[in-house]
Amino acid sequence: MRLIKLLVDEANKQSVVDVLETENIDFVVTKNDSERRDTVLVEFPLPTQAVGYVIDELREAGVDDRKYTVIASAETAKTRNYHQLEERFVAGVEENDAVAREEIRAKALDMHRSKLTYYSMTMFSAIVAAAGLLMDSPAVVVGAMVIAPQVGSALIAGVGISLNDRRMIRIGFAQQFFGFGAAILGAFALGMLLQSGQIVTSVLDVSTVSQISKRISPGLLSLLVGLCAGAAGAFGLATALPVSLVGVMIAAALIPAAAAIGIGLAWGLPSVYLGASVLLVANAVAVNVSAFLVLWYLGYRPDSWTENTREVNNGESTTETNDRSQYFGAAAALLLLGGIFAGAGGLLVGQMGFDNDVNTAVEQVMQNDRYSELELTSMRTEVGMTRYFGQTPEVTVVVMRPADETYPNLAATLRKQIRQETGRDVAVSVEFREGQHAGQSLRAPVQVVENR
Repeated sequence: MRLIKLLVDEANKQSVVDVLETENIDFVVTKNDSERRDTVLVEFPLPTQAVGYVIDELREAGVDDRKYTVIASAETAKTRNYHQLEERFVAGVEENDAVAREEIRAKALDMHRSKLTYYSMTMFSAIVAAAGLLMDSPAVVVGAMVIAPQVGSALIAGVGISLNDRRMIRIGFAQQFFGFGAAILGAFALGMLLQSGQIVTSVLDVSTVSQISKRISPGLLSLLVGLCAGAAGAFGLATALPVSLVGVMIAAALIPAAAAIGIGLAWGLPSVYLGASVLLVANAVAVNVSAFLVLWYLGYRPDSWTENTREVNNGESTTETNDRSQYFGAAAALLLLGGIFAGAGGLLVGQMGFDNDVNTAVEQVMQNDRYSELELTSMRTEVGMTRYFGQTPEVTVVVMRPADETYPNLAATLRKQIRQETGRDVAVSVEFREGQHAGQSLRAPVQVVENR
């Protein structure tokens, strides 16, 4: 529920009263005792869902709401007609969760943090995420997302583009850009510290760590995380839904990738930091673009797109010509994001095509009668992006085999079929797990066969 406080001129008071009475809104008019004695303060409670509609009606009636308008939260209201407004806007034919443009701007800016707080929390989150990646611990990586403040900067930028608020665009993108730098720096510093203290050996191939390999071989599913996170954040911001939980998802799309870049730099592995960079850029653009598209779909536009004529200052009218040229700055920012997205998306499409070809080749081999007793447990293409950097992609296949059976040529067969299907040479590792029939226990991997 919201309490609206609107300061209007005496000349426009009747216009406000007419709108409120037409909509059956209970209100109070108070004479202004300040220096401007020709104004009055109009107060009225509204369901949150009705704020945007009523303010638009007041604007169409010629009321200038730029002088003094306060939209405050309220707990409850007992007035003659308030229950009718609830029936109408909360659960009736005009049900709508969207909030007013003024409120969405304020909600986004409320998530803005000082530089010290924002960059410190980002760096702490990246350090924890980097530790979780090196430990191969999904729980630690998820925990790092809880303290990450990325939701604020992402949604500030999305709202800024939607409303053509250049100050918000500048704040949002600047925080994201320098925040990613702080995250990468934090992860890099941790990696160097671990190596110098011999806590983690520098000869460790971090690209083979499961949690890291998932961030350096991005695919469609990785991209969907960013798209859905940005869209959900925009829905939460533009409605009465909470944004806090969505913030964890936005951070999950960004911080682990930034931490993987820092780790790759610390270990000097181009395939790691370049692959993770593609994922970070793609997800960052996906979050911003999807947030903007959702806000656009919900009807959030610059004020100059929806205003034509207003009555201001003693009844004089001013015509605003829908100067959409003001929107060019936001449109240019969106086009730039789209260009970056297209470039990163092209790499992702190539990665997905390569992964699909690998999957097809492995399935073809496993369908051979010689391997009918084998059961494919899992498969992953590690460092699949390395083919862009002149390195050999690695494919790991995990299969369950009958006890005491050996398949020494499986890795070579897979490598040959994958090379035939993809046209590229790959390094193949096969992990065997021994097992019997369903219901009986499985034993740990007993053999790893590699073919390089």
